[in-house]
Amino acid sequence: MIRIIPAIDLIEGRCVRLTRGDYAQKKVYDGSPVDVARSYADCGVERIHLVDLDGAKLGEPHNLKILEQVASAVSCEIEWGGGIANDAALSSVFDAGATHAIVGSIAALQPEQFASWLSRYGGKMILGADVRDDRIAIKGWQDSTPLGIDDLLRRFQPLGLKECIATEISRDGTLLGPASSMYIRLQREFPEVSFTVSGGISSMNDIRALDALKLKKVIIGMALYEGQITLEEIAAWSQNASSPASM
Repeated sequence: MIRIIPAIDLIEGRCVRLTRGDYAQKKVYDGSPVDVARSYADCGVERIHLVDLDGAKLGEPHNLKILEQVASAVSCEIEWGGGIANDAALSSVFDAGATHAIVGSIAALQPEQFASWLSRYGGKMILGADVRDDRIAIKGWQDSTPLGIDDLLRRFQPLGLKECIATEISRDGTLLGPASSMYIRLQREFPEVSFTVSGGISSMNDIRALDALKLKKVIIGMALYEGQITLEEIAAWSQNASSPASM
């Protein structure tokens, strides 16, 4: 079964959601990130997706204290993205408790650096491929590159890339449903990479449809905050996903 990964996006230590990556379309939610993370972990999820939106804009991690607090509060894996631009930043993220690091801008702008991290850290590294109009967006989705997602995958898969979070920016935070055809194509053409669906999930029906397509992981954010997917539904799905029959 497809694995659900709930998301927590951070600005100045608070839980937020953006629409299509637009910082001007920010919605702030009540509840501390640590309490939110605990509620997700209590559902039995294997991993939580933490994004430092401040760090993505600034080019260095900005909410590491929150990461430390979350890592101390939950036992599940934590994937962290935002502001990882050099060795020191990457080390600080792992030292603060992340089990996986998501790298997007550096993979596009300094591929040799990302290649060296793949060699050193292996499966702890995740390629963050954020797509707008078929091109990779960087720096918190504020800038664009001439690269397509296939360009990055062709470069890094031979170097040992195992995971990629592919976000369709036009769907992110919209509850309009995922760009399923993109993920089907990517999984077919790059079978050695495990892709995570990101952007547009609106309900458990979307997740069931992705599961039927044999996709492996899906990030949910806005649908959770808006109550269109409940914690009870996540718990039931995670329990079934972890049962021997679903392996």
